[in-house]
Amino acid sequence: MRLAMTIRLMIPAVLLAACVIVHALVMTFMLRQLSRSVRPKTFHFCRSMWILIRTALYLISAHLVEIAIWASFLTSQHVFPDFRTSFYFSAVTYTTVGYGDLVLPPEWRLVGGVEALTGILMCGWSTAFFFAIVNQIVGWRGEAIPPVQKSSGS
Repeated sequence: MRLAMTIRLMIPAVLLAACVIVHALVMTFMLRQLSRSVRPKTFHFCRSMWILIRTALYLISAHLVEIAIWASFLTSQHVFPDFRTSFYFSAVTYTTVGYGDLVLPPEWRLVGGVEALTGILMCGWSTAFFFAIVNQIVGWRGEAIPPVQKSSGS
């Protein structure tokens, strides 16, 4: 009984590690891709929006892969009848929406909690990364923002 519990605690740790690896790989790739375009000498709205769109797409893609990792595990353990159901459950759990229309069997409930904590951590990491990109585009003191023209009537 104690061995089974230890194994059930190690499984989410391995899945968490897989998510961290995916996130780190995607962020490293993005940093290399964006490093040339994030520090323009002048502010260009369209260029900045394209950087933010690409960043959001990469981050969302990383989260979808991470959700698929959890769903693949649940499918492999026959927790749910198919991958589609497992993916739906994992998406709802990872994002902490938690509709409650699907629940894990009692022996797997701890996995759901760790998946939710993993989602919180990965979303927080993504938020920090997105903020860092915006900060680089705008500049800490706003140097990259074009000055606002004052009207002569004021």
